[in-house]
Amino acid sequence: MTVRFDPTNGDRALAEARADITIGRWQGLPGLCAAAGSDWDRRTFRMRLLAQATAGTSVAESWHESQPQNADALVLRAETEVMRAFNLAMAAGPGNAVDPDQLERAVRTALRAAEAFPSDPVPWVSLLTVARLFPGGHPSMELWWKELHQRDPYNREGNHQVLRHLSARWHGSHGVMYNFAQDVTATLPPGSPLAVLPQVARIEEYRHRVEREGSQAIGLLQFWNNENSASQARRAWHLWIAQRQYTYAQDAADLNTLAHASCYADLTGEAAHLFRLLDGHATRVPWSCHGAPEELFTRWQSKLLG
Repeated sequence: MTVRFDPTNGDRALAEARADITIGRWQGLPGLCAAAGSDWDRRTFRMRLLAQATAGTSVAESWHESQPQNADALVLRAETEVMRAFNLAMAAGPGNAVDPDQLERAVRTALRAAEAFPSDPVPWVSLLTVARLFPGGHPSMELWWKELHQRDPYNREGNHQVLRHLSARWHGSHGVMYNFAQDVTATLPPGSPLAVLPQVARIEEYRHRVEREGSQAIGLLQFWNNENSASQARRAWHLWIAQRQYTYAQDAADLNTLAHASCYADLTGEAAHLFRLLDGHATRVPWSCHGAPEELFTRWQSKLLG
């Protein structure tokens, strides 16, 4: 079975729009953004992937200037400013502050987008994302979380951004991060992929500890293969996979997360089923925790499916 890494998760219209962005074209963006309608899951995913492409171009500005009354153009421009802020943060390196003007510009643009499209959760996801880059976090973080929760309480990207914000890498601790993940999963509707949040938290803790302590640190050798890890993976399975009715925009990422946890916790039956659902669609994280993602994904897929 061929292994493939596709950031658009098979969304051909999104892939075509991203290709257009590389040549400076925005004309296909209005139709693409409007097509998602009130499917907030699909819309959030598309806006984020589009912004990753527009961050290094002037396409978002060109669209907004050409259609200043189009709220989608402003939403994308806000998300683009957030992506630019993170690109600057990556370039600056850990511990180095991002230009405060860039951060404030991202916040102002996202608040304008929220006003232009009151029902849209995406600007609030943008705000929750950029909040991580403020020293100590942003004072409006809790307010922004409430605004998102009112519009789309189970927004996949928004919940993942808050979890990262509460991690030890950013503005919280491992304990606070795990508590948030457990609180979210305690109130989920049946079949929600947010059931994997505890596994996402575990990946975050592992990567952070490896960076700080090294891969041979005490407790990391059995980090994935213990009863707590296996219990969490089984719970995610029952909350999500056993009751799964719908396909969500980022299912590939979440299925990879749960497949990884199941493999390393010796839940071979569950892992094999997840690999069949994935059908060769891999994501670099979390397999990159242990080496070359494609090699590890292929090895486990071959071992479990033959």
